[in-house]
Amino acid sequence: MLLPAPDAAVIGRRDELAEALRRILPRASVLTGEDERRPYESDGLTAYRQMPLLVALPETTAQVAAVLKVCARFGAKVVPRGAGTSLSGGALPLGDGVLLGMAKFNRILEVDYDNRSVVAQPGVANLAITRAVEARGFYYAPDPSSQVVCSIGGNVAENAGGVHCLKYGMTTNNVLGVEAVLMSGEVIRVGGKHLDAGGYDILGVLTGSEGLLAVITEVTVRILRRPETARALLIGFASVEAAGECVARIIAAGIIPGGMELMDKPAVHAAEAFTHAGYPLDAEAILIVELDGTPVEAEELSERVGDIAGAVGATSVRASASDAERLTFWKGRKAAFPAVGRIAPDYYCMDGTIPRRKLPEVLTRVGELSKKYALGVANVFHAGDGNLHPLILYDANKPGELARAEEFGADILRLCVKVGGVLTGEHGVGVEKRDLMPEMFGEADLAQQQRLKCAFDAEGALNPGKVFPTLHRCAELGRVHVHRGETRFSDLPRF
Repeated sequence: MLLPAPDAAVIGRRDELAEALRRILPRASVLTGEDERRPYESDGLTAYRQMPLLVALPETTAQVAAVLKVCARFGAKVVPRGAGTSLSGGALPLGDGVLLGMAKFNRILEVDYDNRSVVAQPGVANLAITRAVEARGFYYAPDPSSQVVCSIGGNVAENAGGVHCLKYGMTTNNVLGVEAVLMSGEVIRVGGKHLDAGGYDILGVLTGSEGLLAVITEVTVRILRRPETARALLIGFASVEAAGECVARIIAAGIIPGGMELMDKPAVHAAEAFTHAGYPLDAEAILIVELDGTPVEAEELSERVGDIAGAVGATSVRASASDAERLTFWKGRKAAFPAVGRIAPDYYCMDGTIPRRKLPEVLTRVGELSKKYALGVANVFHAGDGNLHPLILYDANKPGELARAEEFGADILRLCVKVGGVLTGEHGVGVEKRDLMPEMFGEADLAQQQRLKCAFDAEGALNPGKVFPTLHRCAELGRVHVHRGETRFSDLPRF
């Protein structure tokens, strides 16, 4: 994994850059010492580490704009970072770059029940939005497993998902507007509290852009009314293939659960030991299926799902008898990642998406790859939307095991693309999947995507080295001129 070659000239002016930033920020908000910078050397993909040149911690949009202008003047790269929970290396620092930490943007600015929206700064934790509105019967739907700590700005950058995104959508379906700062220091506002805006879908472009286009400084999200009733079914199966077939049949029957998660036996045992959720330990796989709506609707759908599960050979079906029990079912699933950390010294959390009908085939093939690489794997899936999260077990202290785990993961992602899926569902590309992008996109596709980046960041200073396997200067892709806030393309190559 290679990042752009560090710029010796920028490194040589490190002290000068730090002093320029201290004229904008409080001295304590510019971190230069090794011990101060060390906590930022990695994100959730801890196999990769890089100390940033320095760390800047702004707390206002004006400060962000001023920091970016200074960095542009020095030719310094910038890596935006929220809570650092990214699992694809999206917030991995650069040795010649400023790590722009957004943790001080931690306030909810407005709760508007009439327009069913919340305006929050990007450092606000995902779950904090729900906590702010739950007393009035509302919640924020996207719920990544890291929702206790992951920031809403990071959710926008990665287009995060979660167990309830099957029915209620990913971040892109629940974000209404953003305020963002371009590398030039210009502040833009896109969208708002209204349902849609005219013109190009710039909000859609920024959502999932992985910090390559702009720095998010404010987010407006949609909040929803809590369903009247929610009931969860905990279903055991004698094989992961049967569980995958059950998923396909539920969707084919026209039933859209609030959430539908699959866990195989290693993940079930780890989660049960960690949370004591009451999972059936004799099952090779379990499904957690949540049905919500009116009491009558939830009851009827639960019965239909139970019948479908029985038809594909479910070994057990247990319905939650109370809301507390429903949350207990989900507690085990939400804790699956830390739970698996107890059964292996290290694990590599993957993320890919496949057509639902391919679940049985892919699960079988992942098992074969596990034997090929002689590494264990625990499978945890957002089964309803085909989003896979295989957890590859390895020991980094054993020579060659990390490299073997990475190649195992690469083969899983190649398999996802081969069966008609994509390289990621919610974790993003970052550095983890960057070199696999040609498996999914042709040269013309990647060049066109980079032209879009050039429209926002002509010098390629924002989060370089992520997403694109080959970096091209904008001049190589077609000259881009930015003047008075307008971006003009000229001499674009024709395909």
